[in-house]
Amino acid sequence: MNHGRLYTNPVLTGFHPDPSIIRVGDDYFMVNSTFQYFPAIVISHSKDLVNWKIIGHGITENDGLDLSDIKDSHGIWAPDISYHNGTYYIFATHRLNGPTVINGKKLIRRQIVIKSRRPEGPYSKPVFIDEGSGIDPSHFVDDDGKHYMLLSPACTLFPLNDECTEIIGEPVQIWEGTGRRAPEGPHLLRTNGYYYAILAEGGTGYGHTITTARSKHLYGPYEPCPYNPILTQADPEAPIQRAGHGKLVKTHNGEWWVLYLCGRSNEGNFTTLGRETALDPVQWKEDDWFVINSLNGPSLIQTAPNLPEVIWDEKNIDDFQESSLDLQWQFVRNPDPCGWSLTERPGFLRLWTGDADLHDLQAKNTVVRREKHHQYSATVKLDFAPSENGEQAGLTCYYSTNNFLKCCLIYEDRLKIKVVENRNGVLKTLGEQNAKEGPVFLKAVMNKQRRAFYFSYEEKHWHHAVSIENASFLSDEGSRDPKGHTGTMVGMYANNGGSGRRLAADFDWFGYTPF
Repeated sequence: MNHGRLYTNPVLTGFHPDPSIIRVGDDYFMVNSTFQYFPAIVISHSKDLVNWKIIGHGITENDGLDLSDIKDSHGIWAPDISYHNGTYYIFATHRLNGPTVINGKKLIRRQIVIKSRRPEGPYSKPVFIDEGSGIDPSHFVDDDGKHYMLLSPACTLFPLNDECTEIIGEPVQIWEGTGRRAPEGPHLLRTNGYYYAILAEGGTGYGHTITTARSKHLYGPYEPCPYNPILTQADPEAPIQRAGHGKLVKTHNGEWWVLYLCGRSNEGNFTTLGRETALDPVQWKEDDWFVINSLNGPSLIQTAPNLPEVIWDEKNIDDFQESSLDLQWQFVRNPDPCGWSLTERPGFLRLWTGDADLHDLQAKNTVVRREKHHQYSATVKLDFAPSENGEQAGLTCYYSTNNFLKCCLIYEDRLKIKVVENRNGVLKTLGEQNAKEGPVFLKAVMNKQRRAFYFSYEEKHWHHAVSIENASFLSDEGSRDPKGHTGTMVGMYANNGGSGRRLAADFDWFGYTPF
């Protein structure tokens, strides 16, 4: 290891759960869950395992996957990336809203497979493997070249055809786990003459773990590791919580590391930023078992891998000068391609007002990026001229349809700056002030659980709109959503508030400033 360089966990901040990683040469590629957000399946690249940049998405076209009416925290779960004979494979679960009859089968989840010759894509359209109701697929290729899909519950093995498009044999549960609840996220590792089965157990919350077992034979029997759980957070006061669901990678220098999900507490057991991705070293013992971080749990500060450091530029101010949206931006569900543009007014992101507001699944073209810090500010410059009641556009801190804050320029008998809260499905106006015509700057300042909103007409004199002292409802733990697996996002929206009109809201730039 390079003992002169340290890093801080998590290495991929903001909503990046369920990491899966591969190495190809001296490059490292990772995928993470995206749930209802689109494009789906975020793909990142690193040269040193510490510094990452988004390079693409697995599904980028609306006809590849319809998430338009998918419920919050449904959609794309736990993707896995693999590489074999020049092809990149991504497997993932598509979680449906509820039991749905498809091709004569009643399904609640479908497994998808996409392929590409390049890690960033473009990828093929999804092929669906409808095995039943498993989750968290991963891809394993044995020494003889045969392909398998692993699924939970526990570690269940499905033989696949060479194209990875069909199941060609009966599934076998090769390891049931240690007995902790919710054994999921299965992976297989072949090394040292063993097959190592790796699971996430304990549920994706506090008490999450990584466990392992091994066998000389693919189908077992598997011997549980005597050191299980090989990763968990035993200290409830530690800054890194919810640690589990990981995948190992061997560097081209021979070191072993694991990428796993975690959550950073924000003034209590609230992981506002969602589940993030952390990195820790793997140690092999003389008995051919491996452990993570010497069984000390997740590290906050760690010695970096012995790899040349490569730091990527991070785009915190977007002036929308490019012909395509920066890869950090996500739509909430599939976008309406006619409802937004970067070319109709060059240098601006134009959002056309739609009929549905943020609390509606049918809201279109809400454009957001990940919150990555507990303390930051977000600012937009908006050019918008509403003239009928309800027409609005502005800035949103968005967790789900039931939980968000919005600060907008709105017309309600006259122009106003208005801040609205949706707290667990209860909409409430927190503050409003009369506004002037012309461009307006809107700003949100986040200081842990406190969120304050401001507006200005020249970006010099800021008027306080409202403050929220406790915004813990913007988190997995603070929301009362039936499923809460994402993180808080921040971005821009526009809708007509019931007027039925199509009106252009032009965003000149968006700035994100950690402090």
